[in-house]
Amino acid sequence: MTALEERAVTAERLPALRRRTSGVLVATQILGGLGVATGIALAAVLAKQISGTESLSGLAPTATVTGTALLSMPLAALMTARGRRPGLVLGYLVGALGAGVVVLAAGIGSFPLLLCGMACFGAASSANLQSRFAAADLAEPEQRARAISRVVWATTIGAVLGPNIAAPAGRSVAGLGIPEAAGPFLWAGGIFLVAAVVVAVLLRPDPLLTARALAPEEDRSPAARSLRAGFAAVAASPRARLALVTVAVVHTAMVSVMAMTPVELGHHGASIDLVGLVISGHIAGMYAFSPLMGRLSDRVGRLSGIGLAVGLLACAAFLAGTAGGSHGRIALGLFVLGLGWSAGLVSGSALLTDSVPQPARAAAQGLSDLTMNTSAGIGGAVAGLVVAEASYGWLNLAAACLLIPLAALALFTRSRKTPVSDGPRRVAGTPSR
Repeated sequence: MTALEERAVTAERLPALRRRTSGVLVATQILGGLGVATGIALAAVLAKQISGTESLSGLAPTATVTGTALLSMPLAALMTARGRRPGLVLGYLVGALGAGVVVLAAGIGSFPLLLCGMACFGAASSANLQSRFAAADLAEPEQRARAISRVVWATTIGAVLGPNIAAPAGRSVAGLGIPEAAGPFLWAGGIFLVAAVVVAVLLRPDPLLTARALAPEEDRSPAARSLRAGFAAVAASPRARLALVTVAVVHTAMVSVMAMTPVELGHHGASIDLVGLVISGHIAGMYAFSPLMGRLSDRVGRLSGIGLAVGLLACAAFLAGTAGGSHGRIALGLFVLGLGWSAGLVSGSALLTDSVPQPARAAAQGLSDLTMNTSAGIGGAVAGLVVAEASYGWLNLAAACLLIPLAALALFTRSRKTPVSDGPRRVAGTPSR
């Protein structure tokens, strides 16, 4: 079969390929969300037990975010060269390895080894995040936010269940001589292995490689899809730069507050089960309403979606920061925090995909995840110190202050009315609407 014949057949099958790809990504997001949420729910608690000090408790989730950031570009480079499937499989496998290292570290009481394991555990989060872009590979331009949001929404099922099975997962290792808080990581490792198998077997044909096959001839040059080309495309587009700032700020604000909420609840007498319920509500806010956020972003525009994110995150910081130990108010604040994160992530991711040429998207998307997780890693590290030296309320105030430059940049970008000359473009072979 010639290249032209293969391209024509693929174009005819594109609607079916979209549905199949979406289904596989939904399944893996359920698994990935379950694994990440099961482990991360008690990460700060486990770090406090092993280190013996609250000031270091924020380093466990921070190490996870740092690992996610450090692995974003290697995974993006692999996807750029060989497609989505190899990168996603590798991410889940490294995440499973990290979960095993965390269990080992808990068994021998090694805090440095715990941080190494948490960093590798973050690879699974990187795979989950990259999956949202895989959903956009074959989507029509006017439906990209909805395609991204469907995959983000799928995380709801696993992510909400995860914190609630943390307690039974902990009890399941009671006879193994390791801390109860390490049990969820043992379960998470097995879940990541299943997710890797699902991607390896079922994500065929690869969505990124298929999109490239359907792209115009000039977009299929190897030089056009290098990491350098991705960085150059972001640097040349004001809207792409806004997209990077958006996902970085909303993720940093969310991670910083969420990571220290279990510790704050513990100060006010909350049980592990109650902590799990609060985190479940937060994760429901993050994922369950993402289809609504995607529809809004497609209908009213990416910049309006970013504005909504800023407003929701500001409300969340006020609610949680002024809770004064009220479990219900903290839970409400965390739920709204999740909604704000969802609006910002979906709108920012869609804006980035719109604003760079197709060949450079995988590299630009990897840069986006590197930026958001690096900044969130720094925020998570500082969060533990802020709570230890000041209070949870001051942490929420600091998170709210991060929103000011984002709001200013979004207003400036809107006032410029910059045309998106480098995107979006319709995939070749798809019908006009």
